[in-house]
Amino acid sequence: MSTADLTPEQARQIELNRLRAKARIREASRASRSTPSASAPKTPSGKRKLIPADSTSPTGPSSSSRIPTRRNAAAQAAEDELRPLPRDPRLGTYYEYDLSKMVNSKGGFLVEDDPGEGAKTAEEVRREKEREMERMKASYEPGLIDRSTNPQCESCGTIEIDPQFHKVFGCRVCAKCKNEQPEKYSLLTKTECKEDYLLTDPELNDAESLPHLLKANPHKATWNNMMLFLRLQVEAFAFKKWGGPEGLDAEWARREEQKQLKRGRKFEERLRDLRRRTTGRNVWQRRRDEEHQHEWEEVGGGRTRCEGCGLVVEAEEL
Repeated sequence: MSTADLTPEQARQIELNRLRAKARIREASRASRSTPSASAPKTPSGKRKLIPADSTSPTGPSSSSRIPTRRNAAAQAAEDELRPLPRDPRLGTYYEYDLSKMVNSKGGFLVEDDPGEGAKTAEEVRREKEREMERMKASYEPGLIDRSTNPQCESCGTIEIDPQFHKVFGCRVCAKCKNEQPEKYSLLTKTECKEDYLLTDPELNDAESLPHLLKANPHKATWNNMMLFLRLQVEAFAFKKWGGPEGLDAEWARREEQKQLKRGRKFEERLRDLRRRTTGRNVWQRRRDEEHQHEWEEVGGGRTRCEGCGLVVEAEEL
């Protein structure tokens, strides 16, 4: 194949191989000049013994010092293409991580998958679950096998009562009755107890009289915990305080009437203050009121006189 028959890509590849071969020859000659060669073995006649090209002897010709042929250049070019490119030192130092072996620690950083750490983490998780189960067992006592000695629901008589209501409020009720009878077993907030049942803060803070359940505040997590009371217990306490539902209604009506009277008095006071500031109570109004108003009378001769101050005014008739 002549040079004119080559494609531009083939010509470029041949030129690259030629330059690489020349570079290897220069490197081999420079290495041979800088490193003293060991004494080659000689024959009994004193001549230097020939060493084959494929010999592994340290004095034999190295692969880098051989004169490259076109076949060797093509093989070397294929090896160079498979070899990864060297990293540019201008990019600085960096670390390569295998993301397939990373573990999300849920703490804002990644940890490498270490067998020792993984086993330790799993052990900690197992211990945490055991502690959680112990807390649950401590807060909930399982029912007894004997139905007669087991606490039962006050409404339906089942033994599957709500453990939280039983522990906090001392009320034996199952989940079904609690959902079907909200007028008895619903939970009230502290504000609802004060507005609907007219209870005070000291009464609501007394855990012996009115036990309460603490929950996180739904409006803001940093606020105080929300206090929840059982409607059945709140009603019983309020009826005892006010003498039954009639007494509670009468007290509520009395307070509403007082609120209306207070609002009326406040409105009248504001209205009087507004009239005081807008009508004859200021300096200019007092000056205007103090001004003299003349009352004229005819005295004859075309003259008029004020009865109050005696001012005489003469008028000419045309």
